Amino acid sequence: MKPETESFFECVYEVAKRIPYGRATSYGAIAKYLGATRSARIVGYAMNSSFGKDVPAHRVVNRKGLLTGKHHFEGTNLMQQLLESEGIKVVDNQIQNFEAIFWDPSKELG
Repeated sequence: MKPETESFFECVYEVAKRIPYGRATSYGAIAKYLGATRSARIVGYAMNSSFGKDVPAHRVVNRKGLLTGKHHFEGTNLMQQLLESEGIKVVDNQIQNFEAIFWDPSKELG
């Protein structure tokens, strides 16, 4: 991995660690907060590489609330189980009432 990619990943992890329990955000919202608006996919790559880094990657989903990163978690439904353990309702791999639990780092972290 290139050093600049590594430091961007670390920035992504720092934002993700601040997502409150019972809330979720999107790859794009993190990218926008970091000043890299068109880099939602790179944020996804960072989440995929976060195993073992104490990052709540299960709280980061796509802009529609879909659990697009679930195949990177151990087991079949671990991402969904983690979200549900925090009181977030998931149906057909999509967070229900996503707008209500959406955490926007640009607003919350300024």
